Amino acid sequence: MKPASFDYFKPTTLEEAAVLLSKYGEDAKILAGGQTLVPMMNFRLVTPQMLVDINDVEGLNFIEQRDDAVRLGALVRWCEIETSPVIAKIHPLLSEAVKSIAHYQIRNRGTWAGSCAHADPAAEFPAVALISNAKFSLFSTRGRRLVSAADFFLGPLTTALDADEILVDVEIPCHGCNCFWAFEEFALRTGDFAIAGVAVMIDHDNREDPVRFVAFGIGDKACRLPTAELVIAKLGLTDKTIHEAAAGIGNDFEVRADIHASAEYRLALTKVLLERSMNRVLASGYHR
Repeated sequence: MKPASFDYFKPTTLEEAAVLLSKYGEDAKILAGGQTLVPMMNFRLVTPQMLVDINDVEGLNFIEQRDDAVRLGALVRWCEIETSPVIAKIHPLLSEAVKSIAHYQIRNRGTWAGSCAHADPAAEFPAVALISNAKFSLFSTRGRRLVSAADFFLGPLTTALDADEILVDVEIPCHGCNCFWAFEEFALRTGDFAIAGVAVMIDHDNREDPVRFVAFGIGDKACRLPTAELVIAKLGLTDKTIHEAAAGIGNDFEVRADIHASAEYRLALTKVLLERSMNRVLASGYHR
């Protein structure tokens, strides 16, 4: 299919893009990589009257380390994250997760910001952002505001972005030397969206929130697994506690069913992936 007709603007500054969004509101859509937006337009799932192409806006394509965090500009492509030595060193969980995103051709064009703005429940980056306590920077003619990952993703294809705001960058805390992690997902075919996925992070340098588990692809959005987190936080990570932690997650989220998997299958799969992730952490040299 082909998209409905639309107007097209290609601003060169962030301020110009923000003015366009302020003027057109919900009738406008931001175009960055287009790997989610364009197919949705082709199927007439969205019919914007105007596209604001931000690819010529300067200052949105960067990967930089700041103190104990890494910042990514909105135009950073998946392939740049995948091949970045900076991210591989200071946030290997993100580096690992990106390898599971779609196919190379899509990673070569698609952006993390576009994926987050569309908030697909099965997307990998929202799960990494949530487990890492990332903060998103949103820009409009009203100014700039920061929103935590926990508050940004509201539901399927729904975020805290207002109609006149642009997601311009994200700040993700780096791994410390006492941080242990794993990432697992299952899809029917390589490159497909995940039926279910799990990210695990145990950070002994984070005294307030040292054990963080996140599941994605199973409900309306990526979610924490507090029951499993509590077991490991209290009893430590052992062969016995791994099974106990995974077994109790059924009440932590509402599981969705679709043509790809029943709710019962998704829950069972999530438990398997969580056990597998925790076993990977245990085998990686984990110590309490």
